Amino acid sequence: MRLDKYLKVSRLIKRRTVANEACDAGRISVNGKVARASYDVKVGDVIEINLGQSPLKAKVTAVTEVVRKESAQELYEIIQ
Repeated sequence: MRLDKYLKVSRLIKRRTVANEACDAGRISVNGKVARASYDVKVGDVIEINLGQSPLKAKVTAVTEVVRKESAQELYEIIQ
């Protein structure tokens, strides 16, 4: 699954266009490297989002095309 779509499906970022723009601006990194929106997300990847005041680090635990709002948090685990 594409990185911008994963960020939207997992609800880490609210809209896919915002996720796409954040990738283009270099604010999203995967496994320590700046990633493009077309990056193929895999289980075990560590995504770092630098939007707003505090950066967010999440580890991908599952990749699913469609997920309900209540179970979206099961797709990732927050790392401190």
